[in-house]
Amino acid sequence: MSLISPAARDALEQFLAHQRSIQGAADNTITAYGRDITEFLAFMTEHSGQTQGLGALARISTQDMRAWMARTRSGGVGARSLARKLSAVKAFYKWLSGREGFEPTAVLSTRAPKFTKKLPRPIAEDAARDLLDIASLQSDKPWVGARDTAVLTLLWGCGLRISEALGLTAGQAPLPQVLRIVGKGGKERIVPVVDAARMAVDAYMAACPYDLPDDGPLFRAIRGGALAPRAIQKMMASARMQLGLPSSATPHAMRHSFATHLLNAGGDLRAIQELLGHASLSTTQAYTAVDTVRLMDVYAKAHPKA
Repeated sequence: MSLISPAARDALEQFLAHQRSIQGAADNTITAYGRDITEFLAFMTEHSGQTQGLGALARISTQDMRAWMARTRSGGVGARSLARKLSAVKAFYKWLSGREGFEPTAVLSTRAPKFTKKLPRPIAEDAARDLLDIASLQSDKPWVGARDTAVLTLLWGCGLRISEALGLTAGQAPLPQVLRIVGKGGKERIVPVVDAARMAVDAYMAACPYDLPDDGPLFRAIRGGALAPRAIQKMMASARMQLGLPSSATPHAMRHSFATHLLNAGGDLRAIQELLGHASLSTTQAYTAVDTVRLMDVYAKAHPKA
């Protein structure tokens, strides 16, 4: 942060603290915000030829914003990534302008570049079953195989994010009929736990060689520490290669599949939205790969006037 003034650095740190404590932003979001805003502030320092104090930040113009976006794109950053960076900068400016009392129109009115939104690709039901069957074979340690099977079963059977599954504590097991999950933005939801998930977690706990105190992580790494998402991602990559599945068959795709398979079985879109913890129904629609024909079918069956 050597190119950033002490005042701007302090403001950024306070903004990140606000996002973490008040807005409940996830650690990954905080990290991305810090990186993106730091890059923005460093560019503005270089662009103007002087350290950007809070007064200078308040005077950033539309032309300055265009210059930053042009430089960022010329550095090989795609439209989607630039839109994410712009969103971080806007969030910072919205907070900073409220605190400092200046008008942030030049920043907030900057339009994000257009990009084609990629729809998530769920895994076919038979492929998801095959992944669960083969997960335990990716390690020569039986307890690790049981662990990986339990994690994947939670992703597909309960629709958990991988961070939510790995965030479970041993005190939450044996798993109850329903789990109270705190997801993105601190939003809480109730998730039913299928029998297969409870059985998979029980099998893992019985095989795990480490003590599992109630306040410690449920899922453990090889050396006994908390299990990191990367370990599950690597296991999934090995399993999908054996099954000939595409690279889109990731741990997160199991969550997509949970939603899609529920909908295909006649599940209600609003109920699935609640199970996933989405704030917007449009997000759930994307997760479930719902097309217009499917939505009209749901409408026709559910609407009293249909």
